[in-house]
This record gives sequence, structure tokens and C-alpha cells, in this order.
Amino acid sequence: MGRTLADKLWDAHVVRSAPGEPDLLYIDLHLLHEVNTPAAFDGLRAAGRTVRRPELTLGTEDHATPTDDLTKPITNPVAREYLDLIRRNTAEFGIEHYPLGSGRRGIVHVIGPELGLTQPGMTLVCCDSHTTTHGAFGTLALGIGTSQVEHVLATQTLPLDRPDTMRITVDGRLAAGVTAKDLVLAVIARIGTPGAQGYIVEFAGEAIRALSMEGRMTVCNMSVEAGARAGIIAPDETTVRYLRGRPYVPDGAAFEAEARYWLSLASDPDAVFGKEVRLDAAQVVPTVSWGTNPAQSAPVSASVPDPAAMPDPAERAAAERALSYMDLRPGTPLRSIGIDVVFIGSCTNGRIEDLRAAAGVLRGRKVAPGVRALLMPGSEAVRRQAIDEGLLTVFTEAGVDMRHSGCSMCVALNEDRVGPGQRAASTNNRNFEGRQGPGARTHLVSPAVAAATAIAGHLAAPSDLEN
Repeated sequence: MGRTLADKLWDAHVVRSAPGEPDLLYIDLHLLHEVNTPAAFDGLRAAGRTVRRPELTLGTEDHATPTDDLTKPITNPVAREYLDLIRRNTAEFGIEHYPLGSGRRGIVHVIGPELGLTQPGMTLVCCDSHTTTHGAFGTLALGIGTSQVEHVLATQTLPLDRPDTMRITVDGRLAAGVTAKDLVLAVIARIGTPGAQGYIVEFAGEAIRALSMEGRMTVCNMSVEAGARAGIIAPDETTVRYLRGRPYVPDGAAFEAEARYWLSLASDPDAVFGKEVRLDAAQVVPTVSWGTNPAQSAPVSASVPDPAAMPDPAERAAAERALSYMDLRPGTPLRSIGIDVVFIGSCTNGRIEDLRAAAGVLRGRKVAPGVRALLMPGSEAVRRQAIDEGLLTVFTEAGVDMRHSGCSMCVALNEDRVGPGQRAASTNNRNFEGRQGPGARTHLVSPAVAAATAIAGHLAAPSDLEN
């Protein structure tokens, strides 16, 4: 019987396997950020251990960093402590680190791919659930916990039980104006937040192959929102083109040899997956969330659903609670929901293609009165590229405040927050209660829908602005 791509990558990295025990996997790359790593370094010191492979480890600052004026002192004492700790820890243990002010700094899941650190066939871990992003490259990328960070730092290995595999196939092509974010929200709405619980999910089909690498990253990024242990897409020529010339990728004959290996990575035609789901891309339209988890999403042309019509008691109860928190009534057209804040950014949608999509809608238009629109590029490199391409001018003229890179409003660990009771259209990945600040109400959207919403003042698709 054939093997899945995930099984091939897993088998290639097993250092030790014994009956009744987790496999011990070799880890090719370990990414760090400032918030979830201090305890791991304390553990190393307490045990008198060193970092086993510092050259395979890299740190950045993203979750709690300010985004407005980087020349000013950091006033948030918690954020300042996080940054001081990662700088001291990486310096003490000999780990490369990109601090505020570095041109290579950015959100950990954005700089990994753009620097070419993320490559097909690797195992990659980071103490962050959205590490699934890197699976877009045919990388086995797993989010891990703090104790696991310490284990990887000390040994460059990780003990793990092998997950089952699942395949989500999307047939056909997305229609014009429909994006990877719409696609993944539609997938999660279809299978539910536990729909991929514990699986390594391989995304396949014509619609997935037609996506750019940045679109594939958006899809894999949000696979964890359906409970996936990892998301993965087999490498192809699109992958090779994206990686060619990146700083951490070899060049010349070495690159061509790597590319041949990357293109060999795929599930066998007769591979059997533990679970299969199939969708028709033609059925996917611009999608927004109405509730407090990503599965509570619907086409922007739809109305808020009625929990009373939901046959499943758990689903009904969750919807009732969500509508209470979101202050919405069943039957309300989604397009009629007014918005106070628009946020464009995050590891889901802070890449240059996302900024171009937003700029394409905003160009020549103005943000609606009363709407606060913020844009944080996923990295400082994306910010520079946006300036070079003239996108900053588009944003500024439209009334969008483009700042420096950081997780920002996605996780609300810095000064960028949505106020209590305020309603936001956001390109981030989570709409849990309080995710963007205490009492904040979040609608997940694509960058294009976010831009159209900023102009309209209510949830809107770009096509609405043409009427």
C-alpha cells in the first residue's frame, strides 16, 4: 500500500521507535518568539544543559512588539520583559535572533518562508499553534508547547505519537474575487472546528494547486482552526519558483539538486488516508464569520443563522452563546452589520499579496467615517516592499494606518486592541471571545473583504462597491 506524504516525512525523521512509546523525531528547524520561550531557557539553565544545535534554531520578536514608532521606549512592562528575555537567552545560548529594528524581523510564520528557512521535506517546530503555516511547502510543521521547546533546544529531537492522516480535496477553480481565506473559512464551516482534530491534513486538488504559495500558507495556517495537528501541501513548481533566490536557500547546482528532491515529495497514488473530505471550489464565495469560532462562517451574501434551526444540540447551544456575545439577531443580513475597526495583517494575511489585494480595493477610495483601519505587514521586508510598490501611498490616501510588522491586533498583546463592544472585520485567524481585546467582537474576513468593509462601513464584498 502506498504512503502519504506526511508518513514519508515522518518515517524519514524517526530517530528511535519502540512499541508502546512515542516516536522520537529529529527536528530540522526550531523557530522561537519572545512570548512562549522564557521558561524553556530557564529549564535548560536549571538542568545545566546547552542548546544542541543552535545553528538550527532562530528567534524573532513579533507577538508583543509595538507597531507605531519603534524609536520610542517600550512602555508596556510585560512586553519589555519578554523582549529583554529573548535577547538575553538567544545571546547566552548562541542563537541567531532578529530583534526590533532588524530588517529581517517579522511574524515568525512570515519570515520563515520569506527568508527560505522553511523548505520542503523538513520537520519544523515552533511554540505557536499557527506553525501549521509552513506545511504549505511540503514541510512537516508542528506547533509545540513550552516543555517541548526545552526538549528540542536540548536534544534537537521531539517525542511524538504519530497522527493519523486526512485529505481535503478541493476540485475545480475558485471564481474571480474568491481568495484562499474564503476557501479555508468555507472548509472549516463545512467540517467544523473539530473536523480535523488530531490529523495531519493534506490539502489537494486543482483549486489548491492553482493557489500561490502565499495562498497556500493561508490555507495551512488555518488548518489548526479545524483541530489539525498539521496542514501540508505537496511541493510543485510553484514551490520551487517561490524558494529560488531566498537568503537561506542554496544556489546554483545545489539548488537544482534540492529542487529535484522537493519535487519528488508527494503522496503515492494508492495512499490511503484515515479520513477524506471533498469540496467543489465553484461553491466557494467571499465568506465572513458571524460567531465566535471560524466554523461559524457564511457567505457575505447570507444572513445570521437561526440557532433554533440547528438540529445538533451542541451546535445550537454554541450558536446561541455566540450570537449573545456578538450582539446579533438571527436573520440579520451579514452585509448590514456595521464595523468599528478593520485590521489587515497577522500570520494568516500579512503578506505582500494580501496587501496588494487590499490596495486594489482601496485605491481611489476613502475609509468610511467612524471606521478605524489599521494595517500591519507580516514582516519588515513586506513593509519595505509595500512602500517600494507605492502601496503605502494608496493606504495613506484611503485613510488606512500602515504601521510596522507584528502580530498586533491578532492577539492583542501590545497596545493595538479592539475596544469593548466594538466590532472588527479582521484578517486574523481567530474570533474567540476577547481574542482582539476584552469584549471585542471579531468577524474573520479576507484582505479584499476587509478593504471593502472599511470603505462601506459594514461587512461587504469588493463587488458591492461597484454597485
